[in-house]
Amino acid sequence: MKKLISLALVLILASSLFACAKKDDHTEDLETLTHGKLTIGTGEPAWEPWVINDAPESGEGFEAALAYAVAEQLGFAKEDVVWVRTQFEEAIAPGAKNFDFNLQQYSVTEERRAAVDFSTPYYKEPLAVIVRADGAFAGATSVADLKDALFGAASGDIAISYTTDVIKPTREVQVFNSLADVAQQLNNKQIDAFIAGVTTADYNVNFELDNGVIVGILDGSESVSDGLALVLDKDSPLTEAVSAAVDALLADGTVDELRAKWLGQYDLPVLK
Repeated sequence: MKKLISLALVLILASSLFACAKKDDHTEDLETLTHGKLTIGTGEPAWEPWVINDAPESGEGFEAALAYAVAEQLGFAKEDVVWVRTQFEEAIAPGAKNFDFNLQQYSVTEERRAAVDFSTPYYKEPLAVIVRADGAFAGATSVADLKDALFGAASGDIAISYTTDVIKPTREVQVFNSLADVAQQLNNKQIDAFIAGVTTADYNVNFELDNGVIVGILDGSESVSDGLALVLDKDSPLTEAVSAAVDALLADGTVDELRAKWLGQYDLPVLK
Protein backbone atom coordinates (compact mmCIF):
# COMPACT_ATOMS: atom_id res chain seq x y z
CA MET A 1 0.00 0.00 0.00
CA LYS A 2 2.83 2.40 0.88
CA LYS A 3 4.46 1.65 -2.50
CA LEU A 4 1.23 2.51 -4.30
CA ILE A 5 0.89 5.79 -2.39
CA SER A 6 4.53 6.68 -3.13
CA LEU A 7 4.06 5.93 -6.81
CA ALA A 8 0.95 8.10 -6.90
CA LEU A 9 2.82 10.98 -5.26
CA VAL A 10 5.65 10.66 -7.78
CA LEU A 11 3.18 10.75 -10.67
CA ILE A 12 1.40 13.80 -9.22
CA LEU A 13 4.72 15.60 -8.69
CA ALA A 14 5.90 14.76 -12.20
CA SER A 15 2.63 15.96 -13.65
CA SER A 16 2.88 19.19 -11.68
CA LEU A 17 6.46 19.82 -12.81
CA PHE A 18 5.49 19.14 -16.42
CA ALA A 19 2.66 21.66 -16.17
CA CYS A 20 5.01 24.26 -14.72
CA ALA A 21 7.53 23.61 -17.45
CA LYS A 22 4.85 24.11 -20.10
CA LYS A 23 3.70 27.30 -18.41
CA ASP A 24 7.24 28.68 -18.31
CA ASP A 25 7.87 27.83 -21.98
CA HIS A 26 7.41 31.34 -23.37
CA THR A 27 7.59 30.11 -26.96
CA GLU A 28 4.15 28.54 -26.48
CA ASP A 29 2.68 32.01 -25.96
CA LEU A 30 4.38 33.70 -28.93
CA GLU A 31 2.54 34.04 -32.23
CA THR A 32 5.35 33.28 -34.64
CA LEU A 33 4.98 32.53 -38.35
CA THR A 34 5.68 28.86 -37.69
CA HIS A 35 4.69 27.35 -34.36
CA GLY A 36 7.78 26.50 -32.30
CA LYS A 37 10.13 28.26 -34.74
CA LEU A 38 11.50 31.80 -34.94
CA THR A 39 11.97 33.09 -38.48
CA ILE A 40 14.60 35.83 -38.79
CA GLY A 41 15.26 37.88 -41.92
CA THR A 42 18.51 39.44 -43.08
CA GLY A 43 19.95 40.86 -46.29
CA GLU A 44 21.08 39.27 -49.54
CA PRO A 45 23.99 39.54 -49.18
CA ALA A 46 24.52 40.17 -45.47
CA TRP A 47 27.50 42.45 -44.89
CA GLU A 48 30.43 41.92 -42.55
CA PRO A 49 31.03 42.55 -39.68
CA TRP A 50 27.26 42.33 -39.14
CA VAL A 51 27.23 38.77 -40.53
CA ILE A 52 30.46 36.90 -41.26
CA ASN A 53 30.85 35.12 -44.61
CA ASP A 54 27.20 35.86 -45.47
CA ALA A 55 26.23 32.96 -43.17
CA PRO A 56 23.86 34.19 -40.41
CA GLU A 57 23.16 30.64 -39.29
CA SER A 58 26.74 30.50 -37.96
CA GLY A 59 25.95 33.15 -35.35
CA GLU A 60 29.18 34.91 -36.36
CA GLY A 61 29.04 38.69 -36.68
CA PHE A 62 27.37 41.38 -34.60
CA GLU A 63 23.82 41.07 -35.93
CA ALA A 64 23.94 37.30 -36.39
CA ALA A 65 25.06 36.88 -32.78
CA LEU A 66 22.51 39.43 -31.59
CA ALA A 67 19.73 37.59 -33.41
CA TYR A 68 20.53 34.35 -31.59
CA ALA A 69 20.78 36.21 -28.28
CA VAL A 70 17.29 37.65 -28.85
CA ALA A 71 16.03 34.20 -29.82
CA GLU A 72 17.40 32.75 -26.59
CA GLN A 73 15.74 35.52 -24.58
CA LEU A 74 12.46 34.60 -26.26
CA GLY A 75 12.94 30.94 -25.37
CA PHE A 76 14.04 29.54 -28.74
CA ALA A 77 16.95 27.15 -29.09
CA LYS A 78 19.43 27.77 -31.90
CA GLU A 79 18.05 24.84 -33.90
CA ASP A 80 14.60 26.44 -33.79
CA VAL A 81 15.79 29.57 -35.63
CA VAL A 82 15.01 29.73 -39.36
CA TRP A 83 16.75 32.31 -41.59
CA VAL A 84 15.24 33.96 -44.67
CA ARG A 85 16.65 36.61 -47.01
CA THR A 86 15.02 39.85 -48.12
CA GLN A 87 15.97 42.90 -50.09
CA PHE A 88 16.52 45.95 -47.90
CA GLU A 89 13.52 47.96 -49.05
CA GLU A 90 11.26 44.90 -49.29
CA ALA A 91 11.44 44.29 -45.53
CA ILE A 92 10.30 47.81 -44.59
CA ALA A 93 7.54 48.06 -47.19
CA PRO A 94 3.88 47.72 -46.11
CA GLY A 95 2.40 44.24 -46.30
CA ALA A 96 2.72 40.77 -44.87
CA LYS A 97 6.22 39.61 -43.95
CA ASN A 98 7.99 36.27 -44.38
CA PHE A 99 9.87 36.78 -41.09
CA ASP A 100 9.14 37.32 -37.41
CA PHE A 101 11.79 40.00 -37.27
CA ASN A 102 14.47 41.28 -39.63
CA LEU A 103 17.82 42.93 -39.01
CA GLN A 104 20.10 44.45 -41.60
CA GLN A 105 21.08 47.79 -40.09
CA TYR A 106 17.64 49.38 -40.18
CA SER A 107 17.59 52.92 -38.86
CA VAL A 108 14.41 53.90 -37.03
CA THR A 109 12.59 56.78 -38.72
CA GLU A 110 9.05 58.12 -38.39
CA GLU A 111 8.39 57.47 -42.08
CA ARG A 112 9.29 53.81 -41.65
CA ARG A 113 7.21 53.53 -38.47
CA ALA A 114 4.15 54.12 -40.62
CA ALA A 115 4.75 50.81 -42.41
CA VAL A 116 6.48 48.55 -39.85
CA ASP A 117 7.15 48.09 -36.15
CA PHE A 118 10.59 48.50 -34.59
CA SER A 119 12.10 47.00 -31.48
CA THR A 120 14.07 48.96 -28.96
CA PRO A 121 17.17 50.23 -30.85
CA TYR A 122 20.31 48.21 -30.23
CA TYR A 123 23.04 50.37 -31.80
CA LYS A 124 23.81 53.94 -32.88
CA GLU A 125 26.68 55.08 -35.07
CA PRO A 126 27.55 58.08 -37.23
CA LEU A 127 27.42 58.18 -41.01
CA ALA A 128 30.65 58.28 -43.00
CA VAL A 129 31.44 59.55 -46.50
CA ILE A 130 33.26 57.24 -48.92
CA VAL A 131 34.93 58.54 -52.07
CA ARG A 132 37.46 57.29 -54.61
CA ALA A 133 40.99 57.71 -53.30
CA ASP A 134 42.09 59.01 -56.70
CA GLY A 135 39.01 61.20 -57.23
CA ALA A 136 38.42 64.91 -57.01
CA PHE A 137 36.91 64.68 -53.52
CA ALA A 138 39.55 62.64 -51.72
CA GLY A 139 40.79 65.78 -49.99
CA ALA A 140 37.40 66.89 -48.67
CA THR A 141 37.53 68.25 -45.13
CA SER A 142 34.03 69.71 -44.89
CA VAL A 143 30.50 69.16 -46.15
CA ALA A 144 30.93 72.17 -48.44
CA ASP A 145 33.80 70.39 -50.19
CA LEU A 146 31.36 67.66 -51.25
CA LYS A 147 28.69 69.87 -52.85
CA ASP A 148 29.68 69.07 -56.43
CA ALA A 149 30.12 65.32 -55.90
CA LEU A 150 27.73 62.88 -57.58
CA PHE A 151 26.40 60.73 -54.74
CA GLY A 152 24.87 57.27 -54.96
CA ALA A 153 22.57 55.52 -52.50
CA ALA A 154 20.64 52.28 -52.15
CA SER A 155 16.88 52.31 -52.66
CA GLY A 156 15.06 52.85 -49.38
CA ASP A 157 18.19 53.93 -47.49
CA ILE A 158 18.12 57.00 -45.25
CA ALA A 159 21.29 58.00 -47.13
CA ILE A 160 19.05 59.37 -49.90
CA SER A 161 17.27 61.94 -47.74
CA TYR A 162 20.32 62.66 -45.59
CA THR A 163 22.51 63.38 -48.61
CA THR A 164 19.82 65.53 -50.22
CA ASP A 165 18.82 67.48 -47.10
CA VAL A 166 22.13 67.82 -45.25
CA ILE A 167 24.95 67.63 -47.79
CA LYS A 168 22.73 69.30 -50.44
CA PRO A 169 24.79 68.32 -53.48
CA THR A 170 24.31 70.27 -56.71
CA ARG A 171 23.42 67.05 -58.55
CA GLU A 172 20.60 64.64 -57.78
CA VAL A 173 21.48 61.52 -55.77
CA GLN A 174 21.64 58.43 -57.99
CA VAL A 175 19.58 55.54 -56.56
CA PHE A 176 20.49 51.87 -57.06
CA ASN A 177 18.97 48.57 -56.00
CA SER A 178 21.42 47.78 -53.18
CA LEU A 179 24.48 49.04 -51.38
CA ALA A 180 26.52 46.44 -53.26
CA ASP A 181 25.39 48.12 -56.49
CA VAL A 182 26.36 51.52 -55.09
CA ALA A 183 29.85 50.26 -54.26
CA GLN A 184 30.19 48.84 -57.75
CA GLN A 185 29.20 52.18 -59.26
CA LEU A 186 31.98 53.84 -57.27
CA ASN A 187 34.39 51.18 -58.54
CA ASN A 188 33.23 51.92 -62.09
CA LYS A 189 33.70 55.67 -61.55
CA GLN A 190 30.02 56.30 -62.29
CA ILE A 191 29.55 58.13 -58.98
CA ASP A 192 31.92 60.14 -56.82
CA ALA A 193 30.76 59.28 -53.31
CA PHE A 194 28.22 57.61 -51.03
CA ILE A 195 27.46 57.60 -47.33
CA ALA A 196 26.93 54.67 -44.99
CA GLY A 197 27.15 53.85 -41.31
CA VAL A 198 30.81 53.97 -40.32
CA THR A 199 31.02 50.20 -39.72
CA THR A 200 29.63 49.38 -43.16
CA ALA A 201 31.76 52.11 -44.71
CA ASP A 202 34.90 50.60 -43.20
CA TYR A 203 34.00 47.16 -44.55
CA ASN A 204 33.40 48.58 -48.02
CA VAL A 205 36.74 50.37 -48.10
CA ASN A 206 38.59 47.26 -47.00
CA PHE A 207 36.78 44.56 -48.95
CA GLU A 208 34.38 45.85 -51.62
CA LEU A 209 36.03 48.89 -53.17
CA ASP A 210 39.02 48.87 -55.48
CA ASN A 211 40.21 52.31 -54.48
CA GLY A 212 37.91 53.76 -51.84
CA VAL A 213 38.63 55.89 -48.81
CA ILE A 214 36.60 57.32 -45.94
CA VAL A 215 37.12 61.08 -45.86
CA GLY A 216 35.34 61.50 -42.55
CA ILE A 217 32.19 61.10 -40.48
CA LEU A 218 29.33 63.58 -40.75
CA ASP A 219 28.93 65.84 -37.76
CA GLY A 220 25.73 65.15 -35.82
CA SER A 221 24.72 62.24 -38.04
CA GLU A 222 24.21 59.91 -35.06
CA SER A 223 21.00 61.80 -34.38
CA VAL A 224 19.56 61.25 -37.86
CA SER A 225 17.55 58.36 -36.42
CA ASP A 226 16.83 56.71 -33.09
CA GLY A 227 19.40 54.04 -33.94
CA LEU A 228 19.36 50.59 -35.51
CA ALA A 229 16.52 48.28 -34.52
CA LEU A 230 14.84 45.01 -35.40
CA VAL A 231 12.03 45.31 -37.95
CA LEU A 232 8.68 43.56 -37.40
CA ASP A 233 5.38 43.53 -39.24
CA LYS A 234 3.14 46.49 -38.44
CA ASP A 235 1.27 45.84 -35.19
CA SER A 236 3.07 42.52 -34.79
CA PRO A 237 2.04 40.51 -31.71
CA LEU A 238 5.78 39.96 -31.14
CA THR A 239 6.89 43.59 -30.95
CA GLU A 240 6.57 43.92 -27.17
CA ALA A 241 8.34 40.62 -26.46
CA VAL A 242 11.14 41.32 -28.94
CA SER A 243 11.69 44.80 -27.50
CA ALA A 244 11.77 43.33 -23.99
CA ALA A 245 14.39 40.83 -25.17
CA VAL A 246 16.56 43.63 -26.59
CA ASP A 247 16.09 45.64 -23.39
CA ALA A 248 17.30 42.67 -21.34
CA LEU A 249 20.38 42.23 -23.55
CA LEU A 250 21.21 45.92 -23.25
CA ALA A 251 20.75 45.81 -19.48
CA ASP A 252 22.90 42.74 -18.83
CA GLY A 253 25.79 43.93 -21.00
CA THR A 254 25.38 41.35 -23.77
CA VAL A 255 25.02 43.98 -26.51
CA ASP A 256 28.14 45.79 -25.29
CA GLU A 257 30.06 42.51 -25.33
CA LEU A 258 28.96 41.79 -28.89
CA ARG A 259 29.90 45.31 -29.98
CA ALA A 260 33.36 44.93 -28.48
CA LYS A 261 33.82 41.54 -30.16
CA TRP A 262 32.56 42.32 -33.66
CA LEU A 263 32.58 46.08 -34.26
CA GLY A 264 35.65 48.26 -34.57
CA GLN A 265 36.61 51.61 -33.10
CA TYR A 266 37.13 54.42 -35.58
CA ASP A 267 39.26 57.54 -35.30
CA LEU A 268 38.19 59.65 -38.27
CA PRO A 269 37.97 63.38 -39.00
CA VAL A 270 34.57 65.04 -38.57
CA LEU A 271 33.05 66.80 -41.56
CA LYS A 272 31.08 69.94 -40.67
